[in-house]
Amino acid sequence: MSSSSRRLPHVDALKALAAQVIVLHHLVSYGPIARAAHEALPWLAEALHQYGRMAVQLFLVVGGYLSARALSPRGKALQAGVPGLLWRRYLRLTLPFLAALALTLAACGLVASSWPELVPTDIGAGQLLAHALLLHDVLGYEALTVGAWYVAIDLQLFALLVGLLWLARRGWRHPGRLVVGPLLVAGVALAAAFVFNRDPALDAFAPYFFASYGLGALVHWLGLWRHRRAGLALLALAMGAALLLDWRDRLALALATALWLAWAQQRHAEGRPLLPAHWAGALAGGARPSYALFLLHFPVLLLGNALLANIPGATPALGLALLLASWLVANGLARPFHRWVEAPAARLDPLTWLPRPRWA
Repeated sequence: MSSSSRRLPHVDALKALAAQVIVLHHLVSYGPIARAAHEALPWLAEALHQYGRMAVQLFLVVGGYLSARALSPRGKALQAGVPGLLWRRYLRLTLPFLAALALTLAACGLVASSWPELVPTDIGAGQLLAHALLLHDVLGYEALTVGAWYVAIDLQLFALLVGLLWLARRGWRHPGRLVVGPLLVAGVALAAAFVFNRDPALDAFAPYFFASYGLGALVHWLGLWRHRRAGLALLALAMGAALLLDWRDRLALALATALWLAWAQQRHAEGRPLLPAHWAGALAGGARPSYALFLLHFPVLLLGNALLANIPGATPALGLALLLASWLVANGLARPFHRWVEAPAARLDPLTWLPRPRWA
């Protein structure tokens, strides 16, 4: 089976959309380019600045869905070893992240004289080590690039999901143990929605975000159940109660995304494509390098802003042109970065550090 035939167009659509919105959000939030965008297109720039960050919820829901699909594709107990799963995930996330961080620090060195307010100073070995271990927020270090928090949270969320599935495998011997994992995930997701996600002091830890991530995982498992609609209705009611208790736009968006994903998943399972084949191919092309784009756009943003800052009498129109150019350059660089950095990191064997065969 070809790689393209295994793609999920509805998932590709969410990944591609979320990545582009986050890049545009950052472009209208930092530096002279952002000021030019707010002057030229005030309503659109303000909307992207205020609400663009919420696109992260799409990534969280999709991340939970894909992780559940990989760890327990048929709703069965976890089969793989936990240390290998966590180590492979760490390598897959961290190696591209550190490569992009090196590019960001190089860009900071180039723009330090013209745009010092966004250039980190006094970077120490402890801060770099904390970033390498994805513990910078936990240890209280300032992030060296935008989006660093998400990379760390992604690893924490995956570890929490793996831990819950491992607990279901090891802690229960009842014949119904194959449903224990999803039930544990549902319990922690509801605890997050009702308790953890309401405390901003917890935003450096996985439980704060697990409501969105757990929704994605539960959409996958409910899709395997004959009472799928009833399960989705109960899940929506429970999350709706959490929103009535304390309304959060981000959680409402996560719930809407999960319900749309469940609908799209059912159509896909029934062989009813959401989009024509050529559109699905274009979405796949935009979704594959979404993580690379997420990592790479900030150094491009830095260089674009430094260029605008050094042009005397720059107009808002020129700022918009540089915004568009930065967006295009970031998208252009994401593809080779995905091919030569991110994809090889995903194929590394966690024991030998050698690339695993593509079929593995």
